[in-house]
Amino acid sequence: HYFIQSNLRSTMTTSPKASVEREQIYQWVQNLLNPETREQSLAELSKKRELVPDLAPLLWHSFGTISALLQEIIAIYPLISPPHLTAQQSNSVCNALALLQCVASHHETRSYFLKANIPLFLYPFLHTTSKYRQFEYLRLTSLGVVGALVKPDDKEVIQFLLNTEIIPLLLRIMEHGSELSKTVATFILQKILLDDHGLAYICYTFERFKSVTNVLQSMVDSLVREPSGRLLKHVVRCYLRLTDNPRAKEALNRTLMPEQLKDGTIVQMIKQDDNSTKRWVQQLQRNLSNSKSSPVQQY
Repeated sequence: HYFIQSNLRSTMTTSPKASVEREQIYQWVQNLLNPETREQSLAELSKKRELVPDLAPLLWHSFGTISALLQEIIAIYPLISPPHLTAQQSNSVCNALALLQCVASHHETRSYFLKANIPLFLYPFLHTTSKYRQFEYLRLTSLGVVGALVKPDDKEVIQFLLNTEIIPLLLRIMEHGSELSKTVATFILQKILLDDHGLAYICYTFERFKSVTNVLQSMVDSLVREPSGRLLKHVVRCYLRLTDNPRAKEALNRTLMPEQLKDGTIVQMIKQDDNSTKRWVQQLQRNLSNSKSSPVQQY
């Protein structure tokens, strides 16, 4: 109790934007423990989470709170297959996920979050394929939690994810999800690739490497038909990072690089002011041309 109140005191005095009283935040956190008041408290805390910078430590260290959030998540497992989830149930769980994202993104609680294996509770939602809005919202919010984990370039996070089934789940969403879900999933894959261990893992066998490039190729083909600058940016970054692995670069240069990237026609899809993506495409082309004079062991 003392920890919670002292945490709230420091939070509310250091955040000029915070218009909610300290005791009200404390009460909402307490109300998460009661199933009858949980839904409203989830909604209120989710809306106010940006106003309380230290909400993550408060949620983690207050008695029973994380268990209450996990109860909210586990309760809808039976409703996702076959799909019977209502919009109200989806909203409530997404508010719980938003609070978990707060915990995942905070430097003080991220490591605890991983050691408790909490991301694994989200994987059933990433497995869903229903196109109904409530399921798409559930997938997107779950991806947001994983995206918050990978954002700070933490090797512990990448190692954790590589020990799970995250890559096949990301690839399926990249191929079949909405544009926004595809974008977040591709961003997460990009962050995994930018880690040296992540790049080595994906390029370790030809089968792993090919499963990734097959999906990236499919995405490029889709982007030609339905352009999206923000999605293209992450796809190009993934290809560019793959060229940092000699065997992957050789395989891309031989047969696996989309022609639209090789010949530069993809540049026509890039917005005039998006100079960074244009530079990445040019660097990708230079990397591939350099590989011709540098024979390496092939897959």
